Amino acid sequence: MMRGLACVCLWAAVAVVAAGESVSYTTDAFKKEVPKANHFVMFFAPWCEHCKRLAPAWNELAAKLSAEEAVVAKVDCTLETALCSENDVTGYPTLKFFKKGETDGLKFRGSRDLSSLRSFVFEQIGRTEEEEQAAPGGGQQERLVDYTKDTFHQRVRSGKHFVKFFAPWCGHCQKLAPTWEELAQSLDESLAVTVGKVDCTILRDVCIEFEVKGYPTMLWIEDGKKTEKYQGARTLEELRQFVLQRAASGAEAEGAGAEAATEEASPVASLSGESFEAGVASGVALVKFFAPWCGHCKRLAPTWDELAAKFRDKPDVRIAKVDCTLDENKDLCSAQKVNGFPTVFIYKDGDKVEEYNGSRSLDDLYNFVTKHASAKQKDEL
Repeated sequence: MMRGLACVCLWAAVAVVAAGESVSYTTDAFKKEVPKANHFVMFFAPWCEHCKRLAPAWNELAAKLSAEEAVVAKVDCTLETALCSENDVTGYPTLKFFKKGETDGLKFRGSRDLSSLRSFVFEQIGRTEEEEQAAPGGGQQERLVDYTKDTFHQRVRSGKHFVKFFAPWCGHCQKLAPTWEELAQSLDESLAVTVGKVDCTILRDVCIEFEVKGYPTMLWIEDGKKTEKYQGARTLEELRQFVLQRAASGAEAEGAGAEAATEEASPVASLSGESFEAGVASGVALVKFFAPWCGHCKRLAPTWDELAAKFRDKPDVRIAKVDCTLDENKDLCSAQKVNGFPTVFIYKDGDKVEEYNGSRSLDDLYNFVTKHASAKQKDEL
């Protein structure tokens, strides 16, 4: 009777593989089927949170691989305890690759995202880079660079790179992984920017070199040197805008000249770490602290120009802005306790009076400045 049940389970498992999902093995099925073909097996526990987070990528991996390449399977260690013990499973999930005809599995220690899992399988079965590119979905996956000890410094020593430093166990990293892959695939191939990732549990020296102190850390690297740490929202839109902004900086791009011309004609005063104190020293100053990649900041920019135009003829009122992504302004933004973008403060004679948290409409901003300017005039009488 038990043997019959095992056969039923095995038949169901094969049906699941045909449907493009990972197969669940019992001990009997595992020992019978694993020697027959390449297998990539996840040993897991149903209560394990890391296992639950891995499940979607695991099933997607099964859908992308053919049975001839590797069978993607899983074993519930709360049911098959002896089998898991035999395979030296000491934590969950444990991922092992079993080559056809072999019973000793090779433990996978890399990042648990789809691209890394898939590349690991191809490495084990000896597939060439050209063959991997030709496989369904292969070309897209290659657009996200998974750096190794041998390739990192060689790849980033020239050009522009947006790199995610992460740890496989980090929950925030796992949540970001699909967006990071989508970012890499969404960028035009003609854009001279590489989107990549570094597993800090493997490339510890690299992460120490780049002063990575938390996960995920996203750095913009140009010609081998870190130029900026990304601190914005982790949405595809914001990440993409950041890349496009940085890709155009310093280049003779179409937007560079236009931006300079706009800056020159704008009634908004651009303040820096050096000019800030003098810029707010007298009268009333409304200052916007912003980042160029910030979507909310971009939407506010035209209104900010209109607001400044309204006060153009009032010498005691200044509408200004500070770009917090510039190195010369970072200490200033930190000292002013700017924790998000845009942040708007009003100053009177050099003293910070209030943070503006109201509507960002032109009328409301105008009324806010007028109220403070009028109050200052009364104080002087």
